[in-house]
Amino acid sequence: MATDKKVFYATGRRKTSAARVFLRPGSGKFMINGKAADQYLETAAARSSMLQPFQVTDTNNKFDAHITVSGGGVTGQAEAIRHGVSRALIAADASFRGPLKKAGFLTRDSRMVERKKYGLHKARKSTQFSKR
Repeated sequence: MATDKKVFYATGRRKTSAARVFLRPGSGKFMINGKAADQYLETAAARSSMLQPFQVTDTNNKFDAHITVSGGGVTGQAEAIRHGVSRALIAADASFRGPLKKAGFLTRDSRMVERKKYGLHKARKSTQFSKR
């Protein structure tokens, strides 16, 4: 599967978040921006979202991850990490591509916040219409 002492790198993105993921064979330690994963991602949903690629490929506790993530909020960062981990796992072993693709973890979710337009209150909200 993975060669000895090799580092696998990938970038994951979601909304305005970008995560740089460095995977190396190990025992399952996660460091996100210098903190342990459960300290950085406080919600259980965010942590489970981040770990889904390992469950799909059946590689729990086989890789250590060093992750730097910036931009966005908790959910966007967690899903950016998931995207990056999925890409890094493919760099580690190309046979993981099928299960990860089927689970939908390789597709970059391109949905972004729509920008505000001039003359409107928000992206689409307008002033109340009055005939008189």
